[in-house]
Amino acid sequence: MQTLPLQRTHLATAVALALGVTNTPAQAQQSSENTVLEEVVVTGIRQSLEKSADFKREDKGVVDAITAEDIGAFPDTNLAEALQRVTGVSIDRARGEGQYVTVRGFGPAFNLVTLNGRQMPTTGGSDIVSRSFDFSNLAVEGVSRIEVFKSGKADVPTGGIGSTINIVSTRPLEAPGFKGTVSASGMYDQSTEEGDSVTPEVSFLFSNTFFDDTVGIAISGVRQERNNGQAQASVDGWRSFQGDVDNSWSGERPSEWGGIPYDQATQQNRTTLPEERYSVPQNTGYEFAEWDRTRTNGQLTLQWAPTDSIEATLDYTFADQELQRTFTNYSAWYNFGGQTSSWDGNNSNASPLFYSENNGGAGDFGMGGGSDATIAETDSLGFNLSWDATQQLTLMFDYHDSSAEQRPDSDLGSSSVLSTAAFTRSQTTTFFDRGDLPVLALELSDPLSPDDMIVTGSVFTNQISEMDIEQARFEGNYAFDVGFVESVDFGVAMTEVNNRSAQSVVQRDAWGGVTQPGAIADLMEEASSNGRFDEVSGGNDPDLVTEYYSFNVRDVIARTEELIAAGEASLFMIPDMGPCGTGFCASPNYTVDRRTTEEQLAAYAQINLAFDIGDMPLDVRLGARYEETDVDSSALAPSYSGINWVGGNEFSAVPSSDTFTQLKGSYDNFLPNVDLRLGVTEDIVLRASYSTTMSRPNYSDIQGGQTIDQLVRINGGTGNQGNPGLLPLESDNIDLSFEWYYGEASYLSIGYFTKDVTNFIVFSEVNESLFDLAHPGNGAYADEARAVLGDNATSGELYNWILENKAGSPGVDVANGIISGQPGDDLANFALTTPVNGDSATVDGWEVNLQHTFGETGLGFIVNATIVESDTSYDNTDLSAQFALAGISDSANFIAFYENDWVAARVAYNWRDSFLAGTGQANVGAIPPTYVDTYGQWDASLQFTVMESLNLFIDAINITDETRYVYGRSAGQPLFVQQSGPRFNIGARYTF
Repeated sequence: MQTLPLQRTHLATAVALALGVTNTPAQAQQSSENTVLEEVVVTGIRQSLEKSADFKREDKGVVDAITAEDIGAFPDTNLAEALQRVTGVSIDRARGEGQYVTVRGFGPAFNLVTLNGRQMPTTGGSDIVSRSFDFSNLAVEGVSRIEVFKSGKADVPTGGIGSTINIVSTRPLEAPGFKGTVSASGMYDQSTEEGDSVTPEVSFLFSNTFFDDTVGIAISGVRQERNNGQAQASVDGWRSFQGDVDNSWSGERPSEWGGIPYDQATQQNRTTLPEERYSVPQNTGYEFAEWDRTRTNGQLTLQWAPTDSIEATLDYTFADQELQRTFTNYSAWYNFGGQTSSWDGNNSNASPLFYSENNGGAGDFGMGGGSDATIAETDSLGFNLSWDATQQLTLMFDYHDSSAEQRPDSDLGSSSVLSTAAFTRSQTTTFFDRGDLPVLALELSDPLSPDDMIVTGSVFTNQISEMDIEQARFEGNYAFDVGFVESVDFGVAMTEVNNRSAQSVVQRDAWGGVTQPGAIADLMEEASSNGRFDEVSGGNDPDLVTEYYSFNVRDVIARTEELIAAGEASLFMIPDMGPCGTGFCASPNYTVDRRTTEEQLAAYAQINLAFDIGDMPLDVRLGARYEETDVDSSALAPSYSGINWVGGNEFSAVPSSDTFTQLKGSYDNFLPNVDLRLGVTEDIVLRASYSTTMSRPNYSDIQGGQTIDQLVRINGGTGNQGNPGLLPLESDNIDLSFEWYYGEASYLSIGYFTKDVTNFIVFSEVNESLFDLAHPGNGAYADEARAVLGDNATSGELYNWILENKAGSPGVDVANGIISGQPGDDLANFALTTPVNGDSATVDGWEVNLQHTFGETGLGFIVNATIVESDTSYDNTDLSAQFALAGISDSANFIAFYENDWVAARVAYNWRDSFLAGTGQANVGAIPPTYVDTYGQWDASLQFTVMESLNLFIDAINITDETRYVYGRSAGQPLFVQQSGPRFNIGARYTF
């Protein structure tokens, strides 16, 4: 019988011990024809590409790989940034650095990440209850290979509809003898304004074997520090309306809070018809952040092979990332009164060219400061035992206990913000037609002065996230000597995942101010944003307000507490004042505490067959996996006793007691897979695969409990609750591909895929009057104020009238500026968002990849593209809740390289088309869309060999300082505009 001819150049098994153990021996045996590895040290770009091509070619299914160029030398400085070079993979960036991956249009929560076949816990980064794996927590120095499995396999853990991404490292016994590498470099980041522009990175990796190569030990470590800055402009939500909606409440036409007057003289070119749409900005602001990141990774691996048939491995992996952010900001809030505007003429979905409000000389010009400080820590202890019971039977047992935790790293909490303001705004205008930057222009009743600054509101948050995964697997492979049945794989796995997220919020909604003018004047420092958006169109607009005040948050807190103690400032009372007793600190008393336990039991079987069709070898893999999952969810969530009106359009819900709830859910899944690989010629391979895969709901979706968002507005509030009864997403997948391996490091591949996905999770919005809270903005006092001031009065005017005219009335606290809801007032309405299983969608696309080397010249290139389509799309003119698959976008890569014995150079360009990132915007609920604009980035690397074992290198990332643009229902409705800057890593690597 013929077998498909394979060129077996192989991975550097001495590479990369820092992250764990390789695929289990049973897996290696069961795929002996597919993935046999020989002990060859890989060096250089070309051999790295050969290894990746061999891995892709040899597997029966659809898989791509990235391989280290040398021991401790991965192609990119970040795992996510390396993955974006793979066809069909796109990434999301944070702080200018790759963080999450999207595969074939399916976002980070739909891709399972394993470390040598073991499911890894996540802390979720900013989303502390996500299944999304944060690649920025792991350094690249210890990675030998990353495998991206795009088609399902019975022996691969479930969880990835988009893909399963396996991070691979090797064991010391697979590379006998002494191996090692040491590197040191400096990261030069031009974006930081306050931190060190050059920060150190060091790493080491050593491996050795003893006693005739029967005992092995490997140890590795990485320490990286980085300082960087980021400038961001934002609009915190767009409120959308039918074209005929106004804010007159006259009864002539529909009226809603946030609408604009039905007046073409002051609202130029405004929409007028019910079928038309327009959107109004909630605010405009600018933030300037400084990040300080320290990443520490390490691993210890011990191996013992007492006989030729038994091998035991004990390994420990550690990853720690300390992340601190300090920031200053300034902004102006729109209260939807005294409006003038001009519109772009796209009446089906109109956006303003400018939007302006008259603030009467007393609007607040807010300026804030704050910090975030967290530690994300991952620990994994694992044991693996393999036994070649006979020449045909291999058995394996693997166990690991892995945990991840994210916790606060500051006495101010995981995040904090303190606001100050000058109440001097006369006219507030945002121009949206000056470029990508929303240009905020202000007219003030008095020139900006530190004497006008007073302390207003603050928020101090403590958040923790904990996840523990305990997993045991028993697997085997039985190889047959005769016939077309080559081998049978089988196994069972038991997994328990415990997830917890908890938080406390100390929020002082004192937006009217608590200090007197002049009390903090000496603590204000003149600041300017001039030049901070120089790479963004509109960033140098002459109307842009750039002057503001920054301050040291701790100094302002200390001064305010002194003033409170002296009776010269108001103490804003809230139920939890924190351990400081003033509300200027984070609380250790968690008011939200959500916990889930998932117990998973899985069994699988897989048979590997080989046939001949004429003179063409055909390899077949048939498999099935069955899983049962039980979900137990408990949650502590706050309840509320009332609503306080604390200023303008700020209404604060008053917490009362906390309650625990408990809910359960369960489901089971049958997941078949079929893979065919036909060797048409020695160089041409055809593939066809069918599989069913699944992705579990996000932890935030299956956690119980009901919470509302602070603040409440005059038209009500928002809230959310989880649903432990959610079913997982299931996808029926078909993959077809043509691959032509016309050279040792050259090939062309063309692939088509389609995914039919059911049980997508959508968010249903239900309006409820939670907790029966009386709303003071819709009560008797407010009705009196409207009768006097007119129906067009702003919420701020109503608030001031009540304080001036109803002093001493029940619920009116003039001294502290609080108006409380009273019995008989209308109850507050909350738009409650809850996840439910609902829609289905089909995703299909094409992947094309050309990898070519020009003989022995050292020159070569890679060019690939992915075209993805979905049968769902978001209708920007539909104001109701709707389903559309997020993350769908085309992408492309171009990489050119050259290497010889002394020099290796590479330049890479990555491009991703605009895409729907999801639904939900700040302040306006879960319905409006969020889009990310087209993004392209150039990177480059250069390496010099000084002597045989010593290399000097430089990596350049985001060379052209590209910016990021995020928008709402149209490109004329910006949500975020970010400028992060380029960075350069310069260093040396010595290999033993």
